[in-house]
Amino acid sequence: MTAPASIDVDQTRTLMDDRPGTRLIDVRTPGEFAGAHIAESYNVPLDLLREHRRELQADHDDPIVLVCRSGTRAEEARRLVAESDLAGVQVLRGGIAAWEGAGAPLVRGRGTWSMERQVRLVAGTIVLLAVGASLLAEPVKWLAAAVGAGLTVAAVTDTCAMARVLSVLPWNRAAAGDGPAALSALTEPAADRA
Repeated sequence: MTAPASIDVDQTRTLMDDRPGTRLIDVRTPGEFAGAHIAESYNVPLDLLREHRRELQADHDDPIVLVCRSGTRAEEARRLVAESDLAGVQVLRGGIAAWEGAGAPLVRGRGTWSMERQVRLVAGTIVLLAVGASLLAEPVKWLAAAVGAGLTVAAVTDTCAMARVLSVLPWNRAAAGDGPAALSALTEPAADRA
């Protein structure tokens, strides 16, 4: 039987109870993960999965549940790893927001703002500055229009070019040597990760 592409919070918690080897893979940025994450989850950022998706081969048959803030990036990650040797990968429907909304526990720490919040800050700042600058030089208003158009395309395509650009900033990236260790949480048997 094929696993559904997404599961809700209760189904995820039941899966974790029934199958202790279940791997929760959080695809948000390291800064977001540090701010709040599900206990026993592993941070394998989406950009790292993009970079290594064709190399992924599982040496286990543990269930894998992908997690992000709302489910959008986790679904993108699921589509990326569909090309690999990983089977039965599912997405936590509604992500960390749904997990928290259901009253499930989170590990909290100091981290960076969510990617969605960073995008809103940058887009809003660009629009505000462009509108203000257009009072001095009218053609600058087209910068605000370009940001608005970009946000519209992001909503329609469910992708975000600005988020991809922001994800390469230092506070949103894993340390240089963390890539192989992060990927091992997804691919190696539990005994090898201990």
